[in-house]
Amino acid sequence: MEDEVKLYAVAGSPFVCRVEIALNLKGIEYQIVEEDLKNKSSDLLNFNPVRKEVPVLLHNGNPISESLVIVEYIDHVWKGFPILPHDPYEKSVVRFWAKFIDSTCIPALFKVFGSNGAEQAIAEAFEQLQILEDELAAKGTKFFGGDDINLIDVAANFIAYWLGMLEEGTEIKFVTKDKFPKIMEWAGNFVKVEVVKKVLPPRIIPPKAQLLAVFKKRFGNS
Repeated sequence: MEDEVKLYAVAGSPFVCRVEIALNLKGIEYQIVEEDLKNKSSDLLNFNPVRKEVPVLLHNGNPISESLVIVEYIDHVWKGFPILPHDPYEKSVVRFWAKFIDSTCIPALFKVFGSNGAEQAIAEAFEQLQILEDELAAKGTKFFGGDDINLIDVAANFIAYWLGMLEEGTEIKFVTKDKFPKIMEWAGNFVKVEVVKKVLPPRIIPPKAQLLAVFKKRFGNS
């Protein structure tokens, strides 16, 4: 009997794309269930009663929520391409960086747009990005995962793709190749990975208000 895999999602979400990248890395067939976040389905509210948001993965009737939790679940359940290392120490390091990106870097970046490019917000974002820049420089590899992407790269997909759209849509450009050459090189390589290209939405720049509304829902005013 084949696994039944459904992904409750909204189009254009970097957090949903994390899960899709993981599913594609493993070669898993899945069904997308599109959600309207203004009129959430009873299934979504039932499967994720705490957050009430996407993504939610439904595997054989069992719901898993939170994008990075889902990615780890996928890596544990299905064999094939390793998204996390097998070694316990190396796995803990990867988890640390993924959490750093999710809880520190991305909120700092969005604060720049939420503050309309305030100098202090940009300085704080630069501080966090410099940490990633230094990590890439120290590794000297194509991706955070080495020659292939891993959980850190998947977690940072917002930086690789959506950040540029926000910069264009808001006309607040602050992440440049001169300032962060390693991050920009990594981003260019990441979006060219086949399983990543398959799930990235078209590069259409929505109006500023629409862009900010999408990410404000996720990060509030932080």
